[in-house]
Amino acid sequence: MIKIKVLVVDDSAFIRKALENMLSGEQDIEIVGFATNGEEAVDLVAKLKPDVVTLDVEMPKMDGITALGKIMKASPVPVIMLSSLTQEGADITLKALDLGAVDFIPKDKSYGSTGILKISYELKNKIRRFAGDKSIVQRLRLTSSARPAAPISITQRPNVRAVSGRKKIVALGTSTGGPQSLQRVIPFLPADLGVPVLVVQHMPPSFTQSLAMRLASMSKVKVVEAQGGEQVQPNWVYIAKGGKQMVIRRTPGGGVIELKPEDPNLLHNPSVDVMVNSVAEQFGKDSLGVIMTGMGNDGAKGLTTLKNKGGFVVSQDEASCIVYGMPRAVVEAGIADEIVTLDDIAGRITFHCKG
Repeated sequence: MIKIKVLVVDDSAFIRKALENMLSGEQDIEIVGFATNGEEAVDLVAKLKPDVVTLDVEMPKMDGITALGKIMKASPVPVIMLSSLTQEGADITLKALDLGAVDFIPKDKSYGSTGILKISYELKNKIRRFAGDKSIVQRLRLTSSARPAAPISITQRPNVRAVSGRKKIVALGTSTGGPQSLQRVIPFLPADLGVPVLVVQHMPPSFTQSLAMRLASMSKVKVVEAQGGEQVQPNWVYIAKGGKQMVIRRTPGGGVIELKPEDPNLLHNPSVDVMVNSVAEQFGKDSLGVIMTGMGNDGAKGLTTLKNKGGFVVSQDEASCIVYGMPRAVVEAGIADEIVTLDDIAGRITFHCKG
């Protein structure tokens, strides 16, 4: 068996040992080295050529962000950040994702050993997923660095099916690779889009707030983290709050966002399926569903409902996804009306909502 080679980078002996305990019993995973600071990490990546790196942020000599930049420039490799559940940790994590990290694992030091054990399943799953995709670094670097000049119009894409009837609301779901990819979509929506946009990105609470603030600073539309009770407004984007489920209730004025408690029976809080299903039930044929890069199949059930209610479904294509999981599930279910590149998505939303 060819084992997945993992380099663990963390200045905490406790965290290093905890990660070793998590991974050492896996027959297909091998820890090939440990680094206690960013300088060691850069050297060991070049020397050991690991398949995946776990990288802490706060370390002596050279911090994780600086090390990440050097690693992605000299020896690109899938890097999973270990991020604290704080506002500062969220801001740093978003910066790391921009620099080329493929994903992150949230950790809360207050949990002690119990909290570390909670990340075990997620970490193993992500290590296997990223190590098995040899093209992920190339796609990630393209996604992180490229910036489209303008959305491609439908007249330039004759293979993309045009439909009549303006949509009145957009339901967009994404996960792994989403924070970087959303920066290639939301800032390119016009200020007069004319409809509200609801977004689910799989992230913890403080992270969704940071994501909303970052997108707001880049966009012509208004972007906020949903707090619940908002009457949705045209030209506003509402990011689902981490740790909650976001649904919408239609009203004569459009709709009201409701936040529901975390559901222990669901893998994701917020869930794309939950949000999209509520949009489908309330708005039916007036709904536009969009699915973007992400691991797993969250969104496929909700978008099936949306399609059955007469709504329209746009999926990101495989080549432009950082992880072709959630879009794959939608495409293979046969419910995608359009399959377009990442840089086409803003244009397609505009076409279907503004005309």
